[in-house]
This record gives sequence, C-alpha cells and structure tokens, in this order.
Amino acid sequence: MYSGPSRAPLTCGGRARAPLRYERMRNDRGLTHVALPVADVAASLDFYRRFADMDVVHRRRDEQTGDEVVWVSDRTRPFVVVLIEHGAGGGLTGFSHLGVGCETRAEVDRRCGLARDEGRTVLGPHDSGPPVGYWAFITDPDGNNLELSHGQEVGLTVEQAPRP
Repeated sequence: MYSGPSRAPLTCGGRARAPLRYERMRNDRGLTHVALPVADVAASLDFYRRFADMDVVHRRRDEQTGDEVVWVSDRTRPFVVVLIEHGAGGGLTGFSHLGVGCETRAEVDRRCGLARDEGRTVLGPHDSGPPVGYWAFITDPDGNNLELSHGQEVGLTVEQAPRP
C-alpha cells in the first residue's frame, strides 16, 4: 500500500522547470489528454511527479461516479494525463505507453536506477538509434508503461513533416 512521497521531485537535468508560456487557448484543438484508470491516485501522483516531472493542474470528485479525477501536466504544452481513481488500472501494457523525453542519457539511467531501487519493473535502457533514440520502460503503480527516452526525434519529425 502507498505510504506517501518517498523522494523529492525530479527536475529536467537537475534544474527547476520554468513555467510554460503559451498563448491562451480559447478552444482546445488536437490531442489534449490521455485518461488512465488508477487504483490509488496518491501513489500515481507521486509516481508521475517523480518520474515524468508532472504536477496537478486540476482536481475534482466526479459527481456521478464519486471517482476522484486529477489532471497532471509537465506544463510544456497544453496536454494532460487524466488519472481517474476507479479501483483498477494497467491499461498501457505490452508496448502501449506514455512517452517522456529526458534531457540526457544519464537522466534516463538515473530514473531507471531509482525505479529499480523501488522494485519497479524496468525494461532497458536500449539504444535504438535515430529516430527512436535511447529509451526504457518503467511501470507505474497500476502496471501502465512509462517510456523514458533521450534523442527521440519527435519534435524534429513533426516540424519537418509536410502538411497534407
């Protein structure tokens, strides 16, 4: 059972993150969130804070179901992971995952070491070369996969992709 935060939050390369500055969006467009059912929202919040640099941007109790609903974000773009405390989780298994880019390979290694020290399942790290880069999977408290990576070329690929 979860007994509260065990370590200080991670930061990008050991430095505190600056708040994201982007134009206020009046209407959401594009991919805005992924929702995950979780058994223990406090344990999930601690995990995503420490391993994905995410914090709470919205929290409420659903009036119809009574489930606690929490939105977490790394504040780098208008996107959230919605954690819904519903008593069951583990939907992102196999190669399904959420992906988080790290500033260095050493940061991927450090987070994997921390996860191993906590007894979490860790796959990798592996170096798959461009565009995949250096990556590893770790599991959250509900068995969902979180990919930590360095050197993936997602931003570059999106920038260079021709518009249809």
